[in-house]
Amino acid sequence: MSNQSWNVTQGKAYEEAAAYITARTSLKPEIGLILGSGLGVLGDHLTDVTTIAYEQIPHFPVSTVEGHAGELLIGRLSGRPVVMMKGRFHMYEGYGPELTSFPVRVMRELGVTKLVVTNAAGGINTSYEPGDLMLISDHINLTGRNPLIGPNEQRFGDRFPDMSEAYSRRLRTLAHETARENGFELREGVYIGVLGPSYETPAEIRMMRILGADAVGMSTVAEVIAARHCKIEVLGISCISNMASGILDQPLSHTEVIETTERVKSRFLRLVSEVVPKL
Repeated sequence: MSNQSWNVTQGKAYEEAAAYITARTSLKPEIGLILGSGLGVLGDHLTDVTTIAYEQIPHFPVSTVEGHAGELLIGRLSGRPVVMMKGRFHMYEGYGPELTSFPVRVMRELGVTKLVVTNAAGGINTSYEPGDLMLISDHINLTGRNPLIGPNEQRFGDRFPDMSEAYSRRLRTLAHETARENGFELREGVYIGVLGPSYETPAEIRMMRILGADAVGMSTVAEVIAARHCKIEVLGISCISNMASGILDQPLSHTEVIETTERVKSRFLRLVSEVVPKL
């Protein structure tokens, strides 16, 4: 891992990964999509698709989590050229934030200017229910990590990037409009990112609610920080897959996460498939 982390800090790593991908498709993706646990079904709706296993791409990490396929897809979604990650990388797998966010910078090298990032999250807001879809309006980074630590990649962005609108207000408006056109409403709230992999304690959830969080998960924040550093506009969507620890009198499990995302996949598919052409 240390050698790979060292390579990632070198600018050529992004270029080499992007060159490998570009050589295998004639499409020029405009939009990136990162799909969380159980949400990779969207990949089945691409056309003109090229599939590349993560382990084939220079400098790419490999996903090790159930529900994450570990494939990069380049194709068309609703007519728009996209690059899609079926499965992401998490810091709890042993990867540093510079590796979990590495694909975002590769997407920027490919020409991506918009990013749709999705995750499965635990509901902290007690008005939420499993199966709700929540647009992320902002995040709180409780991982203690940041992908921009170390030498700044000036060609991507400034040393101190602005995060006052990490999640695009414009894109959230489009997503709300799209959901209403399909007969359902979206939640909107603050996502709090933690390191994991253990689920949070009831006391930690009470603290997170006091801090202003509506949902909690173990991904997304490093990717979004890297995206905003690259001036990529971000739309974030959380699938509330379970209620967080202590809200219901029952234990938490990853099986519940996968079952819930399976139940809401039709709404999720309609939302993303119809919002992508508007981005």
